Amino acid sequence: MKKNINLILKLLKKEVGFHKPVVGFENPFKVLISTVLSQRTRDENTAKASKQLFAKFSSAKKLAEAKTKEIEKLIKPAGFYRVKAKTIKNIAIELNETFGGKVPNSLEQLVSLKGVGRKTANCVLVYSFRIPAIPVDVHVHRISNRLGIIKTRTPEESEQELMKVFPESKWIELNDLMVKFGQKKCFPRNPECKTCSLNKICVFGKKKLLLSKKP
Repeated sequence: MKKNINLILKLLKKEVGFHKPVVGFENPFKVLISTVLSQRTRDENTAKASKQLFAKFSSAKKLAEAKTKEIEKLIKPAGFYRVKAKTIKNIAIELNETFGGKVPNSLEQLVSLKGVGRKTANCVLVYSFRIPAIPVDVHVHRISNRLGIIKTRTPEESEQELMKVFPESKWIELNDLMVKFGQKKCFPRNPECKTCSLNKICVFGKKKLLLSKKP
């Protein structure tokens, strides 16, 4: 399995192309709120909504004191803006009341915030504190199952299984590579299996190519 793990990472890097390693130490508050905004929307919409929001409310204290209607207007590009506005405002309030306005750096404390799940918490750990974790989004869940590395039904199950398969030293890199690979080639629909470097070791890819050859 160790050999396969190294091969998978090598081929993922080949597919992604230039790969800038995750540095970490990004603003924890912005990572936390942006990740909440990213739920059920496209990356470009998240970026636009986050930019507008942080231009006016750049800290937990400022966001906690903001009017919900104003937050809604700023984050509208992210979709589901009414629900998300209430969620991020409540997170900001809780950060102020419980953690002195600072974002905690432990999984247990992060998921104690209402509206923050394991994926969001893990994003904060990885991108803000460089603490090894595997934030499992739709890309990571889909790709790891297609490759046959794991066989799971939910992102939560995938996180636990991937942590068993990959050494901790590879967790951060794995997530980053799979997300980029999912955005570039391994799409939910019509993945580009024919030109993929992983098609010889990918369970899904091998099956798809075999079916395409049948008359």
